[in-house]
Amino acid sequence: MADSKKPLIIITGPTASGKTSLAVELAKKYGGEIISADSRAIYRDIDTASAKPSIQERAGVVHWGFDLVDPGERFTAADFKEYAYKKIDEIHNRGSLPFLVGGTGLYIDAVLYDYQFAGEVENYSREMFQKKDLEELYEYCNKHNIELPENYKNKRYIVRAIEKSVNNYNATDVKSNNYNEYNNIVVGITTPREVLRERIADRNKSFISSGIVEEALHNGAKYGWESEAMTANAYPLIKKFIEGELSEDELIAKMSTIDWRLAKRQITFMKRNKNIRWLDLAEANTYLNNEIKKIA
Repeated sequence: MADSKKPLIIITGPTASGKTSLAVELAKKYGGEIISADSRAIYRDIDTASAKPSIQERAGVVHWGFDLVDPGERFTAADFKEYAYKKIDEIHNRGSLPFLVGGTGLYIDAVLYDYQFAGEVENYSREMFQKKDLEELYEYCNKHNIELPENYKNKRYIVRAIEKSVNNYNATDVKSNNYNEYNNIVVGITTPREVLRERIADRNKSFISSGIVEEALHNGAKYGWESEAMTANAYPLIKKFIEGELSEDELIAKMSTIDWRLAKRQITFMKRNKNIRWLDLAEANTYLNNEIKKIA
């Protein structure tokens, strides 16, 4: 007997794994709408640096979850869960199929497991982290899916990254006792390491021709180079390129290194979720087509 719950298709995986193109293909085929689960794509004006799909890449499929707040504005994982549930219900009410697609593991888990978020983190203290050595800080960042800063060998920069994450996500203490109310079909995209590294490098090369330098200049002037959203992506490296400290090849290489580190952290975080079915792109395409046909 078919599940009476309304369906939710979840596609996750590391950056540059191909999940967006797969989701667009399936959404076009089955009348779906896509909700982005990407903590970088929530910011207005940060388009290329957050790898938002272009209008052409969206291929006429309705997308949600982009451009929700200005850089520097607070938006937590709890905010995302509330936003996503609202959009999922709206999509169902239109008779469409919702796809939740992205690489921010905390966003995915918050929706899938209906996380109940605590209030402000009370036990956080800068002094507590300053007493830890670098390896302990690396372990904490890995466990909590916190992106390491460019200067990751400097303890002060790592502590600051943790502070930003705590302030942004407010998710150190969450409770999850059950699944959400949907019929969840959850897939993670696996990619051989060398293939993923190559895709990341190719994408960063394309970002240069897509105007990422001009975007950084515009946003640096508008929001300030020190704002949180400006420092949580490739913009600090682009600033060095603009100032002549890096060549274009060096910029692409360093951007690719940062993205590769992000991909590894994303994979580590997602692998803790035992309800994700891990498949390569071709297998995921076949599996999701078969599963969606059962509920269509």
